[in-house]
Amino acid sequence: MFYGEYSHSIDRKGRLVLPSKFREIAQSNFIERFFLTRGLDRCLFMFPEDEWRTLEQKFKNLPITKQQSRAFNRLFFSGAGDIVPDKQGRILVPQYLKDFAAIKRDVMIIGVSNRIEIWAINLWKEFYSNNQPAFESIAEELFTQT
Repeated sequence: MFYGEYSHSIDRKGRLVLPSKFREIAQSNFIERFFLTRGLDRCLFMFPEDEWRTLEQKFKNLPITKQQSRAFNRLFFSGAGDIVPDKQGRILVPQYLKDFAAIKRDVMIIGVSNRIEIWAINLWKEFYSNNQPAFESIAEELFTQT
């Protein structure tokens, strides 16, 4: 559903304009609300509400007796907030999430199918340069049938 890479900036009020392509997709799929939280690899994850509810159910079913489950759920859900873009497609990114993702001003917004990721531009470039050369070998390892 969400695809592509878009370079944007956060304004002085902490707002970020979602790419027009993502706004069009949200509108055509009747998505009004998103959930924004800490992601993996120091980026932010932003899920449409229906995807969020699916993940929430999965994560609620993790065993509470396991320390890793408790730690993951605490970090993931405590950072979450529901987001409704304004008429201009802007969202407010809370300071604690910007701190987590080392976001100052310039960001890369990427579509990763069922979610949107928001990266500090320098961390995205570092991630991309570190992982792009291994793209083919990663694909081979993930998709090779045994």
